[in-house]
Amino acid sequence: MKRYVALLAMSCLALTLQAQTSPKETVTKKYPIGGSYPSGAKLKAVPDLSLRLAKFKAVRMPFNRAGLTAKQVAMVEKLVDASQYLESIFWRQSDPQGLKFYQQLEGSRNPRDQEILRYLFINGGRFDLVDNNTAFVGNEKYSPDRGLYPRGVTREQIEAYVKAHPEAKAELYSPYTIVRWNGSELVGLPYHEVFRAFLGPAAADLRAAAKLSDDPEFAAFLRARADALLSDHYYASDLQWLDLKNPKIDIIFAPYEVYLDDVLGVKTSYGAAVMIRNDAESKKLEEFQQYIPDIQEALPLDAADKPDKHGQPTPMEVVDAPYRAGDLLHGYQAVADNLPNDPRIHQAKGTKKMFFKNFMDARVNYVILPLAKQLMAPEQARLVSGEGYMLGTIAHEISHGLGPAFARTATGKMDINEAIGPLYSPLEEAKADVTGMFALKWLVDKGVLPEKELDGYYASYVADLFRSARFGVAEAHGQAEMMEFNYLLEQGAIQPVSEEKIRDRKTGKVTLRTVPLRYEMNYEKMPGAIASLTKELLGIEATGNRTEAEQWFAKYGKMPGELSVALESLRNVPVDIYPIFSFPEKVQ
Repeated sequence: MKRYVALLAMSCLALTLQAQTSPKETVTKKYPIGGSYPSGAKLKAVPDLSLRLAKFKAVRMPFNRAGLTAKQVAMVEKLVDASQYLESIFWRQSDPQGLKFYQQLEGSRNPRDQEILRYLFINGGRFDLVDNNTAFVGNEKYSPDRGLYPRGVTREQIEAYVKAHPEAKAELYSPYTIVRWNGSELVGLPYHEVFRAFLGPAAADLRAAAKLSDDPEFAAFLRARADALLSDHYYASDLQWLDLKNPKIDIIFAPYEVYLDDVLGVKTSYGAAVMIRNDAESKKLEEFQQYIPDIQEALPLDAADKPDKHGQPTPMEVVDAPYRAGDLLHGYQAVADNLPNDPRIHQAKGTKKMFFKNFMDARVNYVILPLAKQLMAPEQARLVSGEGYMLGTIAHEISHGLGPAFARTATGKMDINEAIGPLYSPLEEAKADVTGMFALKWLVDKGVLPEKELDGYYASYVADLFRSARFGVAEAHGQAEMMEFNYLLEQGAIQPVSEEKIRDRKTGKVTLRTVPLRYEMNYEKMPGAIASLTKELLGIEATGNRTEAEQWFAKYGKMPGELSVALESLRNVPVDIYPIFSFPEKVQ
């Protein structure tokens, strides 16, 4: 009877949350311009908001209909409509109060309101990802619970509760529940119940898109994914997704990533990407697939922690994304993805790796190359290239699927993200970075890639360290690459240079001249430093050693003062791009 009462209470709480997140609420309730704040006048924003906005370059990502049939165009439009429902869910997970601000400012013609609105959209909330999650509007301090946990709850509180109530662990640690207090009890409310008002219409859109598809396997996947949205059971449809054979149109459509969860590091956020395959570029990736099992075996890790990759399909696609939503739209603009994240699927079938060409081209042209020119030694900056960056990105995404599938802890086998906690995301991003560079060196040593290009691969990798470091240590990629940079600096693989030698042509006398700070790579030390860091990070994941991960990031995760000054001076180079799609922004 007690369990029945508890379940009834959970159902009531879920219905309450569902009512609070219903799209009908925001569709029927029209906020005045500026909402309850006339012209947004009472919304206090940071005085340098215009400068912060200037760090993000608007880049158009048009929907290119060339080569698509009328039915395919209609299907893309239906998939975009479905994705916009996930966008609305993401805001409720990321920052419910930020969503209220966004809705209150929509429609305002006040220039200041429009700036606040744009920066809210870039960050997916009130907290500036480039400024370590400080609020840029309002007075509230960042809290790691976001919309995923009760306000102010800590990891230690949840762990203590689970110790006293072990039967509650599954629902509290589930990737697909919102944690709330129900009296003195912590309960996990299923996503498919809390967000039913959005997931129902999204599922209907997927089914409608399936009817427009000429690809029977893709249509079957869409129907299976629609069912999964309404049950939170994604395993079967994920397997179907991996079995798709070079679909012309594809989607990412699920709660996959755990970047939002700074409490337990296990809660997923909804994200979507509509993708159109680039056949010519995709074919170039095929040669890498055959070497993945051999790279896995070559990793500096105990054999027991290296699941066999032989016989696993490794689908890889180069795509253009005419639309993205949720965790693929806000903040850090991913140029690639490696999914699903479920370790059971990694063991059974591997992962799918997608490379967003339109986003990658924009990042290289507007961020990577200008950064390299200003922060790296000139002869090394000239080696940075779009091709080198692309190969590094490919190796990074492949490496997300390499290494241990589970952590072997003192209490037994455990998912790595559960074992490591909130630091899992930066740890995994760093692991993929350095393991990817380890893999490129292995491919060069085996003659698969030309040896003469290796220095360029390293140069492109270092240029990207500077790019990610500008996000600060509140963002997973920034935290990861800041740690990598500091380790390579300690190992002498990267060296700061603030003087250069000047030789007098007449006398031959050499003098030193002070120049703006730049960084040089030591090519001889780089391979050894990459290999040792790869071994360290793979080892932390294999053992699930949370304490070691915390100590490692405490030691290497801080921004050096000289680098901070150098990065701050680069105001003419954007931190990142933000996409402008052919489809309207839509948040309910």
